[in-house]
Amino acid sequence: MNKKNYRGYQSYQYLEPGVDFKSFELVKETTLFPEYIVPVTTDEEARVKRLLEENIVISLHEHTFKAPANLNEFLEFRRWGRDFTGYEGLSRSGLDCVFDNLMNGTAMITSRGGWKWDDIIYDLGMRLSDIAHQDMVIMGLTTDDIRRAKQNGQIAFVASIEGASMIENELDRLDILYGFGVRCMGIAYSEGNSLGMGLKEASGGLTAFGKQAVQRMNKLGIAIDVSHSNDQTSLDTIEASDKPIFITHAGARALWNTNRLKPDDVIKACAAKGGVVAIEAAPHTTITQNHPRHNIESFMEHFEYCVNLVGIDHVTFGPDTLFGDHVGIHKALSEALSLSASKGNMPYEKVDYVQGLENPGDCFPNIVRWLVKHGYSDQDIAKVIGGNTMRVLEEVWCNPRLQGHGPQSK
Repeated sequence: MNKKNYRGYQSYQYLEPGVDFKSFELVKETTLFPEYIVPVTTDEEARVKRLLEENIVISLHEHTFKAPANLNEFLEFRRWGRDFTGYEGLSRSGLDCVFDNLMNGTAMITSRGGWKWDDIIYDLGMRLSDIAHQDMVIMGLTTDDIRRAKQNGQIAFVASIEGASMIENELDRLDILYGFGVRCMGIAYSEGNSLGMGLKEASGGLTAFGKQAVQRMNKLGIAIDVSHSNDQTSLDTIEASDKPIFITHAGARALWNTNRLKPDDVIKACAAKGGVVAIEAAPHTTITQNHPRHNIESFMEHFEYCVNLVGIDHVTFGPDTLFGDHVGIHKALSEALSLSASKGNMPYEKVDYVQGLENPGDCFPNIVRWLVKHGYSDQDIAKVIGGNTMRVLEEVWCNPRLQGHGPQSK
């Protein structure tokens, strides 16, 4: 479905493994666990295929790399700074655009702490070098790039960073990142930084420097994300921004009381500004009292809650998946990713994977199947699988000077 022009390229095939870089055995891009397809009728499956073919499909948050098969090698794998994109898996994903969040805080090429400027630039440049050597995935810098990718059987890759620690106190680093192709950035990850507070901090909000950074991102055309920011920083950012903002991967705290999910007032404030909240599926996040075992049903309960709260025009999906053992990676990186702080104190049933939402190749076909099965209209499905995101991007990424409205125009 939504067939892509994939020619069999594998990451870094222009180099010689073992000579130009250390070779690791990586996972296959098919499922590691029993495959699950949301059950639909033959007619419904035909409708699913048509919806994916006719509409722009965007994931607002993923990590599309292939993990090592042996997770004991994961930190060493990260030290080499090469993420291997799952091109084959993406070719069957149904996606026309993916907001890829790179290594982020797990880019530990020069530092065990992550989030350093050199690590982020190294990570970004290496990934874009690989992308430049193939033609199915293109850089997504404008909404026209996304439309062109759709038309040409390609996928637009939007380089995104989950937190802004690496800019330190230098606003111009935002310009540099924009120049390197970054089009979406979070304010803070779990730990606070010079812009604002992360979800580990119970108090504090956007700093004076953070407000300057928000204004600079507005001027540049970088979409702003508050998924990992604490509640006050999220609200402050929404207020400070002249443009709508994203919550690229979260859910509703009203359904599961952890800091990783957003309270109603933050979701409402995001929507009131014209923004969009995307529902995530990283293991053990969007679970609910009705569905304590994390799977597509609990994930979609968060979706429907947010739709009922703020309307269909302000909700989409950012599954936050990867090709590999996601739960195993969380265990390997629990300290670096501050996972204990994000889980809260509520007991939950642990799973090995999220059924129906295991990797970037499986998520959106199953999401659309679920929506079709539950009676959503073609119009509403088109909105939540990409239309709502495109609406925000048309406003956020817009550069008035390119449209003849800048101070140089007459």
